[in-house]
Amino acid sequence: MKFNVQSKALGTAVSAVSKVINSKNAMTILNNFLFEVKNGKLTVIGSDLENTLKYSVDIAECEGECTFCVDARRMVDLMKELPDVGISFEVSDQFEIRITYTGGKYQFVGVTGKDYPDTMPDNSEDKRLSVEIPATVALAGIDNTLFAVGIEAVRPQMMGILWDFHYGDITFVASDTHKLVRFVNSNVEPGIECSFILPSKPAVILKNILGKEDKLSVVLTSQNVTFSNGTFVLSSSFIKGEFPAYNKVIPAANPYTLTVDRLQFLNAVKRMVIFGDQAHKLIKFKIEPTELTIKTSDPSFCTQGTEKMPCDFTGEGMVIGFSAQYLTEIFTTLSTENVLVQLADPSRPGVFTPATNEDKCDLVVLLMPMTVNEF
Repeated sequence: MKFNVQSKALGTAVSAVSKVINSKNAMTILNNFLFEVKNGKLTVIGSDLENTLKYSVDIAECEGECTFCVDARRMVDLMKELPDVGISFEVSDQFEIRITYTGGKYQFVGVTGKDYPDTMPDNSEDKRLSVEIPATVALAGIDNTLFAVGIEAVRPQMMGILWDFHYGDITFVASDTHKLVRFVNSNVEPGIECSFILPSKPAVILKNILGKEDKLSVVLTSQNVTFSNGTFVLSSSFIKGEFPAYNKVIPAANPYTLTVDRLQFLNAVKRMVIFGDQAHKLIKFKIEPTELTIKTSDPSFCTQGTEKMPCDFTGEGMVIGFSAQYLTEIFTTLSTENVLVQLADPSRPGVFTPATNEDKCDLVVLLMPMTVNEF
């Protein structure tokens, strides 16, 4: 069996699919890519049993059809180093593989594709939900929530992003109990009511391979969700269980509003981290109507830092503490010039929002404060 393919196109495919493959696999065969040559296309497949990615590449001068496995790491490394040229694959009945291009020839042995597990879900079941959305909606949802996904296995429902479909919008939610982010996008009307929790790994993969101009098909079965756009098909087992009632957690009306310059505040926090307690990363804030004082210290190393910056605060004054790490994540995710922080008192969570939301979008981040004994 022979076929020709552009090295750049194949390199893009194997680089994307390699993200699915774990560094250590329970089954040795999963260290490989499955190559399927059929109907004038090469489909590169990778899986970790929970997630499976298929990526299609156009080929030329194809003689025959075949499925075979090649070592994933070797193929990725080779494609990285090849120039953008046409390359030729020759695969014998014993799966001896020869790759040739102008000035070069490489030989190695693959294995039969019959041993590769079939991990794609059966989307033919009767009860399923299907919807097509713009790729920009999915990308914005992932970009705005991924930083808040939990990492503690004792709370598995929080180790992913909730995709909550309503008739008139899609709501993306993530939380690790310290912070919670809710992003509502009303630029699309799915016309269905359903939800699922997408683990962080396939969310990152989808973010990396999805183009902004694409249309994304989402098919939900009883145990899996499948994303496709004509070039790739990504299937993932979603996280089972109920996501917490996120709307009940977000305060309806914190009475005081702090307005700060996002970049000025973010840069100040980054400087504070250098001199603060590296274990707790506590930063203290003394908020006055027109001035914000930021303070941190680490008694163990006799370091401290203080900065002042202008602000607009509707209350009389407040002292509150937050984690520098979480503040950095929030203010990096938000993109507007100014950020609004709605507060009630030093023991209740702060609500962070952009000064102006994008059209038909609503982004809210909730952050729990830290205890401040003295300023």
